[in-house]
Amino acid sequence: MRESIPVIRLRSKYGRSVARDGVVLCFFMRSSHHEVAPAVWRALQAYRRATPPQSLAWYGSDDGDTLPLDDKGWAHIRWQILERKGAAACYVDLEEDASEVGGYHFEYRGRQLDDPNFSHDESWTSGVSFTFPTEYLMERGPGHLRTLVLELARELPFSFGYASLAVISPHGMWYAARWELLPLLSRYLGLDLYHLEDTSRVIGTRARGAYWLTFLGQPLLGQLGGPEALHQKLPFPDVSFQPLDGDRLLITLTEWPETIDTEKKFYPAQYRELALLLEPFFLEERTGWFSLDKEPLRRWMRRLCQ
Repeated sequence: MRESIPVIRLRSKYGRSVARDGVVLCFFMRSSHHEVAPAVWRALQAYRRATPPQSLAWYGSDDGDTLPLDDKGWAHIRWQILERKGAAACYVDLEEDASEVGGYHFEYRGRQLDDPNFSHDESWTSGVSFTFPTEYLMERGPGHLRTLVLELARELPFSFGYASLAVISPHGMWYAARWELLPLLSRYLGLDLYHLEDTSRVIGTRARGAYWLTFLGQPLLGQLGGPEALHQKLPFPDVSFQPLDGDRLLITLTEWPETIDTEKKFYPAQYRELALLLEPFFLEERTGWFSLDKEPLRRWMRRLCQ
């Protein structure tokens, strides 16, 4: 399996690591920070328990510095998520390495969607992401990772979420080496390229694509016809459906996440079928982090629909 996943180590022209291969988990919640903060904190603690010691070793401070995530740092993060009062938003970034893009990264964008003084519309969400290096998946297997993702998901009142093989590159740092990365994205259609900050501003209760693990909440699940309709529309032996509390659903498309390598001409049909079902509900991401032109991003998001 490892040989089918590309080893990605991209550097900027200044030599800084800006992207690597791994797995990303993203969840989007049409809820304000104060409503989801306890669930986000519990999910972060579950992620911390499941990863090796010091996987998260640094955090971004309010003044822009990157500081060691020691006991004092964890106390600050707890205060920032659970206790801080009066803030219009809660932004948290925890990372493995202060100077390189590592395999472990936690990002949270909590917003006060019910604050009349806070500029937003119905497209804004609170979003959270967790990443793992590919080695974590290979050493523990997809069953272990799926169980962990479920543990995290149960804590979060998501409208949409997913887990996928991905280019790990927080905040769109990959753009510094985009000419090396874009051919990889063209070849491996199963690789996700994410930007939590931008996507969480525009996704609302819509979808972003079809993934190895695709989480559907409300109202999206209802708009798709509910679990029974999806059972009928995705009649593939490898596909499994797991209902979750709160009228939500996890769809697992394959045992292992697929790279969908175009050179091997192997296209698991269930990825395309789910992408086609979700396409009417795809978000329209803003430009800037992907390209200056909206059309390349639109085509890339619909890569599995062809």
